[in-house]
Amino acid sequence: MAASDEAGVVERIGFSISTVVERWMPSPFVFAILLTYIVFAAGLIATGSGAVELLDFWYGGFWAFLGFSMQMVLILMTGFVIAYHPRVNDLLQRLAEVPNSGAQAAAFVGFISMSLAWVHWGFSLIMGAIFAREMGKVAHRKGIDVHYPLLAVAGYMGLGLTWHWGISGSAPLQLTDANNIGEGTGFEFLGSTVPAVETIFHPYALTLTALSIVFASAMLYVLAPSGSRAKGITHYVDEAELFDGAADGGRAADDGAADGGRAADDATADGGTDAAEVADPVDEPPAGVDDVPAERLNNSRLLGGLIALSGVAVVAYQFLGQGLGAFTLNAVNFGFLFAGLLIYQRPAYYRDRFNEAAGAAAGIVLLFPFFAGIQGIMADSGLALLLAEALLDVSTAATYPVVAWLVGAVANVFVPSGGGEWLVIGPSVLQAAESLGVPYGQATIAYAVGDAHTNLLNPFWALPLLAITEVKAREMFGYAIAMLLALIPFLAVALYAVPY
Repeated sequence: MAASDEAGVVERIGFSISTVVERWMPSPFVFAILLTYIVFAAGLIATGSGAVELLDFWYGGFWAFLGFSMQMVLILMTGFVIAYHPRVNDLLQRLAEVPNSGAQAAAFVGFISMSLAWVHWGFSLIMGAIFAREMGKVAHRKGIDVHYPLLAVAGYMGLGLTWHWGISGSAPLQLTDANNIGEGTGFEFLGSTVPAVETIFHPYALTLTALSIVFASAMLYVLAPSGSRAKGITHYVDEAELFDGAADGGRAADDGAADGGRAADDATADGGTDAAEVADPVDEPPAGVDDVPAERLNNSRLLGGLIALSGVAVVAYQFLGQGLGAFTLNAVNFGFLFAGLLIYQRPAYYRDRFNEAAGAAAGIVLLFPFFAGIQGIMADSGLALLLAEALLDVSTAATYPVVAWLVGAVANVFVPSGGGEWLVIGPSVLQAAESLGVPYGQATIAYAVGDAHTNLLNPFWALPLLAITEVKAREMFGYAIAMLLALIPFLAVALYAVPY
């Protein structure tokens, strides 16, 4: 179906892009396999490495960042668990009642997702997915024309724009940790850490974040299909599943879940028992607990509360002693882990929510080694540095932020791991900045948005969202790519014009 002439220009362009992408885009797993071959061929052509040597790089890369991948899984899972707390979920349902049109709904979901991503990218990803689903349900009930794949894109916009500027951003946080700039890291030339006040909390980053949220929300508004072009949630999710409390949120976990397909296990891939089902264990212990001492311990609010408060006290102590310098990747994970325990209180119930969150992380566990293998080829063959240096060589002090953004954007297509990319390319980015007199903080922030931006092209980080919303990658990524294209001129101007 073609977009009618009554639609706006932006809406027609977005609809056309979506139609093409829906026809041609493969699953995320196949996307990773194809990228592996592309990078392998590029390594053969551009670096002079032999095929056997590149295979060794690929195999070595598979296991190079297991520790970092565990940090990423924890960020995702701690965000997932908090987002699926019944009272948090109830708040999302209330917020979904606010919009009165499909365009307002898309803009509102995007605004919430991008704002939350500044706080915690995993929380934003899961909360954005749940909010998109709840918005689709409310719109169906109220008879509002919404395009459900665009709601899914809106829920993903935090990962596609603002997360790497926030307090869980990998590159800025790595520079705050002395272990990451020591001997053998590639960052030895820095001499000392780069505190978060020069990156995440600098007015430069905060201004870019605010402007970007406003612009992207406006673009989601004008992209929203209307009338017959708007396909609501029931076009993608069975209506009986959506509005039958016992089935709400459930799906079967199989190979498709790892692909970002429609499947997942009941209450596993999306944690999706409904609010009524999960509210009782928060307030009341399971039947028979009082009769079994072990179960009384498992469900003890006193025990859970004590360890949660201990964790919160440690975080408070760290910030009292170090100020904003305490913002590190481990500190963020630690803080959200114990914040979740504090709101759930019962240890057994918190453990159960983590079991559900594990399903949402399944796709990352499967695909991360493949992208780490790609990174192994790019890093060990020198392909990544060739790419970065080719772009950085053409920059000036004035254009450097724009070029650093492009470096991050291109690298992220092949290696969608902000921290993993930064370990390989970061030293070149900062050394080039130093030679041009560009502050390290400005260079890091400019690079960071590039890393986030092309998440709108590579579906890797969308896997949990795809499982929760039950849309396929090819169904939503047409609009994700439309948003990517719309952001290019905006980011180019903003990075060039906003002073540090």
